[in-house]
Amino acid sequence: MPPVDRCARTSCTGIVLAAGAGTRYGKPKALAENGAWLRSAITALRDGGCDPVIVLLGATGPDPAALGLPDGTRCRWVADWATGLSATVRAGLRAAAEEDTRYVAFLPVDTPDIGADVAARVLAAARSSKSGLARAVFHNTPGHPVVIENKHWDAIFEMVFGDIGAGSYLGGRQDMVCVTCDDLATGTDRDFPEVGAR
Repeated sequence: MPPVDRCARTSCTGIVLAAGAGTRYGKPKALAENGAWLRSAITALRDGGCDPVIVLLGATGPDPAALGLPDGTRCRWVADWATGLSATVRAGLRAAAEEDTRYVAFLPVDTPDIGADVAARVLAAARSSKSGLARAVFHNTPGHPVVIENKHWDAIFEMVFGDIGAGSYLGGRQDMVCVTCDDLATGTDRDFPEVGAR
């Protein structure tokens, strides 16, 4: 991973996790609802205080042109996406390190009811905590986005493997700030298409 500036400004790189094949859903979730979920995740991070926002693609292929993304959206193709979630998390950490930001916020594409108000609340909690770690919680269940200060990135980068993402590191942290967001969203992961969904 590129060297991380521990004194980087307080900006946050938003990472949309959209590389998976969406096997249970029946197609890559980056394509769900004609790309509406993907656009929603980008907006949630951007309007919630992240700059830049980077979409990580995989199963859709490296060309984002067919996704109908907002102007100025930045994308990266994770060539080894099929090896598991860890490849995408590592790609996100690399991207944030290259941007020289202090925080990274991860948001999966399949939580479409999470908006900018959730992202802003979690980012504010991370910035005001000693640990620099915060995540949204919905009805006592950990969810997304997750915001991580750069002092944790090297350890996470080394710890993830296969389909094990940052949770392998974050789950053991007693200093994680859990931010209740029940009043703003359900935070539900959409793993299966609704009847009649496109």
